[in-house]
Amino acid sequence: MRIAVTGSTGLIGSALVRSLRADGHDVVRFVRREPAAPDEARWDPPRGYVDPAALAGCAAVVHLAGAGIGDHRWTPAYKKVIRDSRVEGTAAMARAVAALEEPPAVFVSGSAVGYYGDTGDRPVDETAPAGRGFLPEVCVEWEAAAAPAQRAGVRTVFARTGLVVAGEGGAWGRMFPVFRAGMGGRLGSGRQYWSYISLHDEIAALRHLIDSPQLSGPVNLTAPEPLTNREVTAAMGRVLRRPTLMAVPAPVLRAVLGELSQDVLGSQRALPARLLESGFVFRHPGIEEAIRAALGRPTA
Repeated sequence: MRIAVTGSTGLIGSALVRSLRADGHDVVRFVRREPAAPDEARWDPPRGYVDPAALAGCAAVVHLAGAGIGDHRWTPAYKKVIRDSRVEGTAAMARAVAALEEPPAVFVSGSAVGYYGDTGDRPVDETAPAGRGFLPEVCVEWEAAAAPAQRAGVRTVFARTGLVVAGEGGAWGRMFPVFRAGMGGRLGSGRQYWSYISLHDEIAALRHLIDSPQLSGPVNLTAPEPLTNREVTAAMGRVLRRPTLMAVPAPVLRAVLGELSQDVLGSQRALPARLLESGFVFRHPGIEEAIRAALGRPTA
């Protein structure tokens, strides 16, 4: 297939492109600068521009672009960057998809389990309503921006991704050096749930969304059993064989991270109900398997 991908330089996007190409698919990568390679095409989300010729003939569009949630302190200016990069980008791509004479069969649009807000110890699946706060509000607008593609009859799937366990990049990429140094520990009380997924399973799940015509709407991309931060911390210590005694108190996190600390200390116990119902099989369902896979170690 010919498949268009945005966010192709990010942790998930770059791994997805490698996976698709390894299986012989033709991938066109949308970039915000002038294209510098034959596989690149131009788009400009703030202006609403997407090169229509590059989308022509695509069987699928996977839209993953968006500014990093944890890359900067949440000032009002950066919160606007987070929102606009998702909402404007999704709206631009959805309109471009809808305007095609022959639109793709599927539009997979990135989203996040942040949609549910702080769920405490209550498990939630895709039927749960949006939570309250900045990230849930962004996720609601983010998904709503795909409406043009849905109205055009394109199967639209929202990939509500959890914390991706990877050796480099994302939250885990920043945690590994800390834990290797023996300075890892729980964050706050450690009782907050983390909905995680290995990078391998994230890519496999995205490809499953492309290939499963019965799936549309929200789909949680998380491992089957979310764990508490305390349990994840213990697993990191076991796999890396390092102590995990350096707990970070909640007040310190609030002082250092500001509003972002609400997300770090918040609890999201999201379950991949629709993914499992559709027959998806996880390769790394457990946290130690996911950590070992991220480190390139045998998982069995």
